[in-house]
Amino acid sequence: MQPITVWQWSPWGLLPCLLCSLSLGSPSPSTVTEKKAGSQGLRFRLAGFPRKPYEGRVEIQRAGEWGTICDDDFTLQAAHVLCRELGFTEATGWTHSAKYGPGTGRIWLDNLSCSGTEQSVAECTSRGWGNSDCTHDEDAGVICKDQRLPGFSDSNVIEVEHHLQVEEVRLRPAVGWGRRPLPVTEGLVEIKLPDGWSQVCDKGWSAHNSHVVCGMLGFPGEKRVNTAFYRLLAQRQQHFFGLHGVACVGTEAHLSLCSLEFYRANDTTRCPGGAPVVVSCVPGPLYTASTGQKKQPQSKLQGEAHVRLKGGAHPGEGRVEVLKAGTWGTVCDRKWDLLAASVVCRELGFGTAREALTGARMGQGMGAIHLSEVRCSGQEPSLWKCPYKNITAEDCSHNQDAGVRCNLPYTGVETKIRLSGGRSRYEGRVEVRTGGPGHLRWGLICGDDWGTLEAMVACRQLGLGYANHGLQETWYWDSGNITEVVMSGVRCTGTELSLDQCTHHSSHITCKRTGTRFTAGVICSETASDLLLHSALVQETAYIEDRPLHMLYCAAEENCLASSARSANWPYGHRRLLRFSSQIHNLGRADFRPKAGRHSWVWHECHGHYHSMDIFTHYDILTPNGTKVAEGHKASFCLEDTECQEDVSKRYECANFGEQGITVGCWDLYRHDIDCQWIDITDVKPGNYILQVVINPNFEVAESDFTNNAMKCNCKYDGHRIWVHNCHIGDAFSEEANRRFERYPGQTSNQIV
Repeated sequence: MQPITVWQWSPWGLLPCLLCSLSLGSPSPSTVTEKKAGSQGLRFRLAGFPRKPYEGRVEIQRAGEWGTICDDDFTLQAAHVLCRELGFTEATGWTHSAKYGPGTGRIWLDNLSCSGTEQSVAECTSRGWGNSDCTHDEDAGVICKDQRLPGFSDSNVIEVEHHLQVEEVRLRPAVGWGRRPLPVTEGLVEIKLPDGWSQVCDKGWSAHNSHVVCGMLGFPGEKRVNTAFYRLLAQRQQHFFGLHGVACVGTEAHLSLCSLEFYRANDTTRCPGGAPVVVSCVPGPLYTASTGQKKQPQSKLQGEAHVRLKGGAHPGEGRVEVLKAGTWGTVCDRKWDLLAASVVCRELGFGTAREALTGARMGQGMGAIHLSEVRCSGQEPSLWKCPYKNITAEDCSHNQDAGVRCNLPYTGVETKIRLSGGRSRYEGRVEVRTGGPGHLRWGLICGDDWGTLEAMVACRQLGLGYANHGLQETWYWDSGNITEVVMSGVRCTGTELSLDQCTHHSSHITCKRTGTRFTAGVICSETASDLLLHSALVQETAYIEDRPLHMLYCAAEENCLASSARSANWPYGHRRLLRFSSQIHNLGRADFRPKAGRHSWVWHECHGHYHSMDIFTHYDILTPNGTKVAEGHKASFCLEDTECQEDVSKRYECANFGEQGITVGCWDLYRHDIDCQWIDITDVKPGNYILQVVINPNFEVAESDFTNNAMKCNCKYDGHRIWVHNCHIGDAFSEEANRRFERYPGQTSNQIV
């Protein structure tokens, strides 16, 4: 069986647009995740229940038969080898006694002994293949780190029951080859058969068929074409038809899943009276501008719920979140499938879904879980039109948040950027292609002001996931013969699809520091952290303290007081402080680590601790119109795992000059009673305000999502007491709910509703 690839025409030739990743006839993704074959002709998969996508009972396919591994003499070193076979970087643990349920069939390995450095499990010692005295009640399992090996991809094979497969599909413009802007939205549908490319006969072709083809190519819908023009054009061209009788329902993920017929080799009359199929697709809002089409106004009924994707490295992928009663929440992955995922993708302006992700593969959400057991037919215009169940607290948890990866149009942006000089394809000096036809050249980017947000866009354009670092100096990466700087002044918001969409100097290059050593570089990663503040804890712990000045010398040294404190009558008097606790969770897919290594941490003698980041959080008091009236900040003197989820072990601890960071699934707690965990409100007048806390405000450390780093609360201060309420993550409310929040007039008493 060959992988099914979708192609589109481009000025640089025919390039693959996407891979459909649906495995029909294989076990359900909720119970079995099948992985690519390791060495020695073996295949590996994780099975069992209940489990997450990166853990489970290990099963091996040998000689066409699936079997398990006995837990006798099993060690963490063996788990490391097996996790690498499964495409993960390492193991974090292993299980015995069939924790994920007993398997069936053969027990392939017993008394398995590995050193942990083997390239394949076949290099480990054991009793021999199929030689075991165990039962399936002793099946071994592994818990892998949820981080993929670079370049590893899941199996992307669609199995159908036809003898001839539609392995590759492309959309080729009938006129203007190589001159059409990308993405191509209209053209002849061509399929690749063993003897070459061929067209599809349009006799009996329906709008449902076009809907399926457009979905494969990354477009949410289709439109009518000028058939008279194309039939006239077809009379002047020679065609070879290979497919006819296509009949789709309209919900299929790929053309191969439709009913269809191939012409036989000895068929002399093909498509009599017919012409090649021509399809015209409608691009989504994200791609409308690049095709030159006018944006269509999207009429939304007032109060209608919306859908969004969060935490993905690329457009069209992420954790599914839905808006209900003015608040965003996630979707439980129970019965989540490709049909429901495709409804989400089309609703957001993409094509059909490539993958329906379960087990919080795009990171965990926080707050409400709105939907469960969503069952779509694939024809619904919105996820809210599908049958679903309302959820209770006991039904589902955020480690079951559903996600999607959608089919995207081919835009060719990855051909305009490349990396050079790095140790792997995930790092290097950034080179971009500029100029028009006949005058194309590669050049470097000035490193001035280059940072995390710009690196995020570069890694997204390269298709390499998230940004780990944006580097302004790259002297340690040899640029080869590319020395010219062709782009400067690059400033991105972090959401752009390519560096061309960021603001930058036009034709005049301005670079403060010249030379190739001061050009931009990136280090990309397939995973990233995602920090989120526990807003309810801020609301529960906020209070006012009048603290004597003689107890604030260290805080003054670290600039944790308002500027008016400098003119205070030290050590007499006091400062009024708004104190609260903050609990910062890492809900991403990689550990959060300080930007600087421990060799550059700064020792603060007064408090007797190191600072690994100068500013880790900003604390602000704002008026309802956004004017700042008081501020504070917190240096990350101690990033550590205070507590973790039930199945996660602590990894970082500040004691004894230990490594600092926040593990995935853990949180760091800054108690209200430690220095600088406050805002100095001595000079603030009574009134209604907004309390705002922003984590990682300077984007010093890369995250998968910066939009959830801010938390806001309404607060009323009467000069003696303060009431803090309505605390929420900045993007947790709908736009209308946020407007009501900012217009909040306050209360006349302490009876906060």
